[in-house]
Amino acid sequence: MAALSVPSPLPDELCSALPVAILAGGLATRLRPITETVPKLLVEVAGEPFFSHQIRLLKKSGLTQLVLCVGHLGEKIVELYGDGSAWGVAIDYVFDGPVLLGTGGALIQALPRLGDAFFVLYGDSYLPVDYRSVGAAFLCSGQLGLMTVFENEERYDRSNVWFEDGRIRAYDKKTKLPQMRHIDYGLGAFRRSAFDSSPRGAVVDLADVQKQLAKRGELVGYEIEQRFYEIGSHAGLAELNTLLTPPLSPPTSCPTLSNT
Repeated sequence: MAALSVPSPLPDELCSALPVAILAGGLATRLRPITETVPKLLVEVAGEPFFSHQIRLLKKSGLTQLVLCVGHLGEKIVELYGDGSAWGVAIDYVFDGPVLLGTGGALIQALPRLGDAFFVLYGDSYLPVDYRSVGAAFLCSGQLGLMTVFENEERYDRSNVWFEDGRIRAYDKKTKLPQMRHIDYGLGAFRRSAFDSSPRGAVVDLADVQKQLAKRGELVGYEIEQRFYEIGSHAGLAELNTLLTPPLSPPTSCPTLSNT
């Protein structure tokens, strides 16, 4: 597995042209009862749907081509955001169908809308990072996939990545190795050919695809120093709501106190 070298400068237009697949088709059972009637992307955070916050982050890096992999209550997202033109983005939708296909299966179903190279973002992740730099690193790596990682040390979730000397030596969400101090940050990038050996129309876990890419030395790592945020749990939702809610402005003047 080759270490990730510092990429040569790439035109911003090239990195910003990468579409973003957003995996948002799950049942979000950990957020029940909220998600019994509301899809996770529409869960309210700081007074508006979570997806609105994601869109703003992506637009900051010039990423405007979005492909939503949706399932549970996905029609509500279509109803609210439509084609994305009101937000200055282009949104396409790919529905799972009657059977949920898992993160990898949903992504494979969306491949015809994504072209040769693309980002993948989870529908519950709020990642305030430089997406252009990640895209440039991926395009210059020559690998089939890129995984962003964060030195977690078990702080926010279970560490699942052995990342050393700029290389992903192992990735496994089920088997914990002593060397695993990092965690999958939640933003990836792929070439379409990374999924050539995956079955079509079947349940596929994206983590299994990434695990096999890592074993073959075809998954490059990109370390992020800023922590991630997520709304996959009630605790994470409460934390992000606090982060994104603007503080109350102090009064411009103090009222006069009466001595009577």
